[in-house]
Parts: sequence; C-alpha cells; structure tokens
Amino acid sequence: MRRFVPFLVLIAAAAGASAQFTPAQSPQGESSQAPGQDQSASQQPTLRVDVDLVNILFTVKAKKGGQLIPNLEQNNFKIYEDGKEQKLLHFSRETDLPLTLGLLIDISASQERLIDIEKEAASAFFSSVIRKRDEAFLISFGKDTELLQDYTNSPRTLSAALRDLRGDGQTPMIGRGPIPNVNTGPVPQMGTPKGTLLFDAIYLASNEKLKSEVGRKAMILITDGDDQGSTYDRKGATEAAQRADSIIYSIYYVDRGFYAQYGMGFGGGGEGDLRRMSDETGGHVFTVDKKHPLNEVFKEIQDEMRNQYSIGYESSNPNRDGSFRRIEIKVDNQDYRVQARSGYYATQNDAQ
Repeated sequence: MRRFVPFLVLIAAAAGASAQFTPAQSPQGESSQAPGQDQSASQQPTLRVDVDLVNILFTVKAKKGGQLIPNLEQNNFKIYEDGKEQKLLHFSRETDLPLTLGLLIDISASQERLIDIEKEAASAFFSSVIRKRDEAFLISFGKDTELLQDYTNSPRTLSAALRDLRGDGQTPMIGRGPIPNVNTGPVPQMGTPKGTLLFDAIYLASNEKLKSEVGRKAMILITDGDDQGSTYDRKGATEAAQRADSIIYSIYYVDRGFYAQYGMGFGGGGEGDLRRMSDETGGHVFTVDKKHPLNEVFKEIQDEMRNQYSIGYESSNPNRDGSFRRIEIKVDNQDYRVQARSGYYATQNDAQ
C-alpha cells in the first residue's frame, strides 16, 4: 500500500527562514484509494536504492524529430555508474505502472492572464491521464505555496480544485471577473522577497508529498521559471527531487505581453533553471507558443510517462555513504538518445 505523508511544516535552516505549504480546504471527492481496490496492486518497484538494487526509469527518443522509441529490448542498453559498466538484473517496458503525480502551477503576477487556459488544459489532462491506481495532488505557488488538493485518484476532485485557482493579485468577487489586489506589486523586481517561490514549491512537494511514496513519481511545473524569494535554490530543489526519485517535467509558459508592458523584453528568463532541473531528474522542458499550445504539451507529457523503460542493476560499489552516483545509460543506436536522471544518492535511508 502506498504511504501517505502527514502534512508537515518544514523549517529551513538557512538564515532561520521558513518555507511551508499553506493548507487549503480540500474539495469533497473520492478518496485516494478506491473502495474495494486491491491494495497489493499498487506495490510496485521503486526508483530508490534497495539493498544492492538500483532501478532507473527512462525514455528513449529519436535524435531527429524527438519521436519516442517504445519497443527496445534489454540487449539494446548498457548502463554505467561513475564510468563503470554495471550488470543488468532487470529490464521492462513500463507503460502501466501506477503513477504518483504532482502538478505545480505558478500563480504569480506574471502568470495571472494564463491561469484560465491552464485550468482548462490541466483538467483535461487529469481526465485523460489519471487511472484507477494512479494518484495526483495540486499545488499553487506565488507569494506562498499552497496545497490545493491532496492525493486523490479522482479527476473530478482535481478539476474542482483547479476551478478555485486564481492569481496572487486576484480575489474572488460577486459578479464578473477578478478584482486585482493593488497591494501586490505586479512587476517582478530583483531581490523582492516572497515573489515566486518556485524552488520552495519543488523542495516541499518532494519532501512532504513524494519522498515516501513508491512507484513512478513525477512533478509537472507550469511557470515562466523566474524564482523570487525562495529559501531554497535551484540546486537544493533539484537534490530534493532526486532524493524523492521524482522526474520533473517543466512547462515553460510565458505571458510575453506582461513583460513587454513594463519594458522587460520577452521575459521569462528562468528557462535555463527549468532545463537544468528537468535534465538532471530525467524529465524535459516543453515550451508553449502559438504553434505548440498547452493542451498539446500535456498530451506529449502523457505519452512520455506511458512509454518508459525500467532498468535495474546491482551496483559494483557496495558503500551506502550518501554520495551521489553518476549514471549513464547508453543505447546501441546512434540515432537514438536516452532521457534519464543523472544519478542517485546511495543512502541506506532511501531503501524500502
């Protein structure tokens, strides 16, 4: 059975600052475990170090065009840890392994005009991707990080939580349209505290929600990538995701008009941070534009998550010293490339 993490407040060590989720009232919906569901069905291999076994989920794509390559076999791959080839003990194509998914949506001022589009596309995504044994949660981040919906396998419940999503500068009103909060500075400024807590949201989602779960785990970020005021930095957020064995899929979505009206060019300068976090966890960055709308991006993410490979091997380094081990998976076709996490932390505490 999957383990559910109590909703805790994490106190950051750096400078005595704190980072936490703000709990929201969850909509009424189905529980995360369907009545009568066989709980043993959700006990699946994990990406964690388990004694001497390391399991890695990955995808393979064509170098030209980026098409997914779904029908390869174990003998098509070799895996290396810190430059040394490892003996493969397990191989499978994981298309139906239960999925634990967190959707993290940027609601800062620069994203407010995109939120209605995000609600509609995300609701359709949940309806198509969430299956009986899957679970998902929803988090918003801006000036604060808020858990809008805890674990559930109900697309209806997730969609209800999405309907309540609004920007930092928006408040509910009777009538038509939101009222902007004039006290919320709409222009992002260097050094402004509590602006867009992107890295904090990733860190807390990893530690509070994903770390103690098993099976396939992923976070999907919808943001322009600009972080302002987080306690944690990109490195800390990435490490937390790696320790939670979670893939990060980043959706780079920029309201160009918002930045242009303040003479800030095209804006959204955080694409580089998104790319690093996604690359190091085995994910990918998807850019939304007129030719590549958000609903198509969600479809591509779904295809990736349903067309993964799993490799398991016994590490030739038996030490569980907490060090980071670099992993490289090689495929025997030079026209293909492997999309996988960059490594794992070899700690006893990660075993399950």
